[in-house]
Amino acid sequence: MIYHLSIEADVPQRVAQVLAELMGGVATPFPPVTPGSWLALAPDAHNSAVEVYPRGTQLHETPGDADAHGVIAPTSRHCATHFALGVDRNEAEVMAIAAREGWPAKYRKRDGVFGVIELWVEGCLMIEVLTPEMQAEYRQGFTMDAWLAAVARMGLDRQAA
Repeated sequence: MIYHLSIEADVPQRVAQVLAELMGGVATPFPPVTPGSWLALAPDAHNSAVEVYPRGTQLHETPGDADAHGVIAPTSRHCATHFALGVDRNEAEVMAIAAREGWPAKYRKRDGVFGVIELWVEGCLMIEVLTPEMQAEYRQGFTMDAWLAAVARMGLDRQAA
């Protein structure tokens, strides 16, 4: 179970506010790691959250009895990080929010198994937004057994180094 994750953005406050809107939650400042950070918090049973740091934030260990801290460094706008976000909104609502923000968004069907809305936050970070119907498809089609069967069909070795 993932309870929270962090991403970076050009405008952390705005991104956190939009994510909170999608999740039906709230956005607040989140200063513990790096000044200018924001938090989008969902009102779900897991207290799911997305921490939004200023672009370029790198997390570093702090020696001794202290929490990790953020350091701002040069960065690329695109990265490998993405996540699927289940929301209680329909496709039209998600698309309207994306259009209002000027963020690219489109419906995609992943390998014919489940649908997602690719929402490109600030045009560079992909979030796979799942409506309730898409969440049901995901839970039914993307199971451990189904994935292991797909890996076997591809002829891939699970134990390969």
